[in-house]
Amino acid sequence: MKSFKILKNVICRELEIIGRRPLYLMGSIGVMAFCAIFFLTFFHQGLPSDLPIGIVDKDETWVSREFARNLDATQLGKVIKYDTFAEAREDMMKGKLTSICVIPEHTYDDILANRQPEFTYYLNGLYFVGGALAYKDILTLVNLANGAVKREVLRARGFNDDAIMGRIQPINIDTHQIGNAYTNYGYYLTNIMLPGILEMIVIIVLIYSMGTELKYGTSRQLMDTTGNSITLALGGKLIVYTVLFIFLGILMELLLYQFMHFPIAGSVWNMVINVIMLVLASEGIAIFILGCLPVTRLALSIGALYSVMGFTLAGFTLPLETMPPYIQGWSAAFPLRHYYLFYTQEVIFGSGFAGWWQEIVYMLCFLLLPIPVLGRLKKAYINQNFPKE
Repeated sequence: MKSFKILKNVICRELEIIGRRPLYLMGSIGVMAFCAIFFLTFFHQGLPSDLPIGIVDKDETWVSREFARNLDATQLGKVIKYDTFAEAREDMMKGKLTSICVIPEHTYDDILANRQPEFTYYLNGLYFVGGALAYKDILTLVNLANGAVKREVLRARGFNDDAIMGRIQPINIDTHQIGNAYTNYGYYLTNIMLPGILEMIVIIVLIYSMGTELKYGTSRQLMDTTGNSITLALGGKLIVYTVLFIFLGILMELLLYQFMHFPIAGSVWNMVINVIMLVLASEGIAIFILGCLPVTRLALSIGALYSVMGFTLAGFTLPLETMPPYIQGWSAAFPLRHYYLFYTQEVIFGSGFAGWWQEIVYMLCFLLLPIPVLGRLKKAYINQNFPKE
């Protein structure tokens, strides 16, 4: 009963601190709400639309005009025609264009004569995603334009449509994009970006909360309240923040899969388990960092760096298998990596417990990290013999 009373006193003390300092709520609820609104509205169309593409048409035949019209009709492209390449290049240098496509002279004649005219394409490196998507559209339409001309030629020679399609496209590709059939960038990025931001919030806010006890010299008061028990001191603080972070995590999962209807092959409640484990593992990391280096400023810097590296080594933007072997091993040290592997098994494949139980075991290992540093953190809280700045 005495321990429960101590925990209650620490919890009330922490709630009072949060009430006096709005920074805690702004740094957790405020940041999470802003990022959720930003990503869900920024990617609400799934893909960028109306990307400005410059067309320099030197052929001026029905083939080139049809090519420009079809490119303008796509979701991605918004065609801007130029008389000369110099004008298009000037606008690209000003950042007004994502790409330029130059249609050479005698394109139609070269196609009829099987001379393979060369379309020149210029990509603005400042807009890599936009330029890459525009390139995909241009390449598709070039092939379609070539096929359209060949179709007319073969029709004039008396071939029927089945024979024509067999010559133009001998192999028909049936594409199935697993887990993201609409090629939606929102589905691809938001599913991991928001949990990654939550992990960052957990680590930074918790380090700051524990570190300010040292910075402002209130740690001895906290230890006196708990009878010099570091377990009760951290336990009382963690109860408050764990409830807050888990609430944010559950709200995030319900927002994505229940209200925004992101595709999920498995159960949203399994993803709730995933985000709870992510929060607990991140808390273990935060305590470990501050315990190793009980200096608030340095611990916050290390926590921020660690959180940012987690985005890279999670493997959702660049497959981990393509990274150097000595980098691949380090990925296991980041909870976000295990969250991502859990996500792929549950959301994309719907494999259930058999697919992600190992990731739960890995994230449970992060809960053991605070154990070796509790003694060091206790001495720091009692003696206050570390720099406060």
